Amino acid sequence: MAYGERGRRTPVVDLADRRALERYRPADPATVAEARRLKEAALLDFGLTESAVASWLYAKCHHQIPTTAVDTAAVVASGDGSCLLLFNPDFFVGLGLDGVKFVLFHEARHLVQRHLFADPELREDPVFELAAEVSINHVALVRLGRPGLPLLDGRPTGIDPRKIHGLYRDDLTAHGLEPVPYEEFVATDMKVYGELKRMAHPPVPERSLCVHLLDGGVPADQETVDAVVSSALLNSLLAARRGHAGAERELLDLMGRTEDGSARAARIWGNLGAGVLRGETARTRAVHWWQRWLVDVLGSKLRDGERLVYPKKRGALLAALGQDPMLSRRGPVRDKVLVIAYDTSGSMPQHVITWLTELVGRIDGVEAHWLSFDAVVMPFTPGERVYGGGGTSFQVVADYVEGRAEVNGRRFDVTPDAVVMLTDGYAPPIAPAEPDKWIWLITEGGSEWPETHTPAMDCHRVTTGSR
Repeated sequence: MAYGERGRRTPVVDLADRRALERYRPADPATVAEARRLKEAALLDFGLTESAVASWLYAKCHHQIPTTAVDTAAVVASGDGSCLLLFNPDFFVGLGLDGVKFVLFHEARHLVQRHLFADPELREDPVFELAAEVSINHVALVRLGRPGLPLLDGRPTGIDPRKIHGLYRDDLTAHGLEPVPYEEFVATDMKVYGELKRMAHPPVPERSLCVHLLDGGVPADQETVDAVVSSALLNSLLAARRGHAGAERELLDLMGRTEDGSARAARIWGNLGAGVLRGETARTRAVHWWQRWLVDVLGSKLRDGERLVYPKKRGALLAALGQDPMLSRRGPVRDKVLVIAYDTSGSMPQHVITWLTELVGRIDGVEAHWLSFDAVVMPFTPGERVYGGGGTSFQVVADYVEGRAEVNGRRFDVTPDAVVMLTDGYAPPIAPAEPDKWIWLITEGGSEWPETHTPAMDCHRVTTGSR
């Protein structure tokens, strides 16, 4: 996906070939260094204040390559599932920091659009391509606080949304139709498209504005785009739920701009559970916010921690053969230990237990230990009947998993990496030895004391009425 290129240009090298990209007519080292600095500064600003979505998206572009094989900048989504950010050093240096931020935001938004509007008939319509340029550049100008498009050698780069609106207004007026004001014209992505389609002669150039949607242009494998953008949106949603005001504002705006007229976009937002940002609860969705949250938290607590080392002899041989060096793990790779404890003093929702069981079964390298508890701890295996109904004690779980108490004559002789507690929260608070390992799932109407306890622990309310 390349910024601002007019017309189809056959790539001079394979844009998925990192070595070829780096070798092709390398730019001056000082220019490359300055371009890298501008790129890093732009991405830092995205993460801190201006675009959580772009920040997460570029974090997933593991290869960010300065190359003169592209004239401007491009994001490559290849069929092997990888994403590359390519940028021309001279172009970036000529734009300066504000211009680089505009271009990177533009490219990130194109990826999001390709994910949300993947209908072939839309991508084949040059008016939709023009509408995408207008919509994206309008949002970029607003979000980045710019009065106009970035300049290169004194000339603006890209499509000016206000200029296109002027052409639209003149066209409709000449044909006796009523144009809408600029703010209404750019209200949503599909609104821009719909209004441009009203024109007798939409201002679509003979050759394509960008090569984003052209076969044979910049590689844009749809499956890769879907995976990367969906992951970036999910991470942004999680950030918004944790109080990142900028992420929440950006996502609410993005949802509002993309939902109308696109069943696919509405379905994607629904599957992500994004309606919660508007105070909406989609009870028919298969995946809910607490589930997203738990997967995210478990992913961080169960992340592999083995030390990675560089094997010098093997690395030297690989380098001599022209191959990338490899990192190896030192020491055995052990399974992560996960404890899941169900409070059976009351009625726990069966569908939540089923989901947790299936989730743990899908996590590779996990040694799971299942407990039920009321006033005592009762280990079980999934599928067995669990018993309970008495008073509740969280301390008996802590005593058991921390090795201080026996159950059925045996102690818990491994150290857990995470402890998941499904409970209504109504029992005397405890202070585990390693509180950062404990995850509390509180059922509806329960007490969320772990969140305000000292020290605070991961805590989230389970939507028990959802299916």
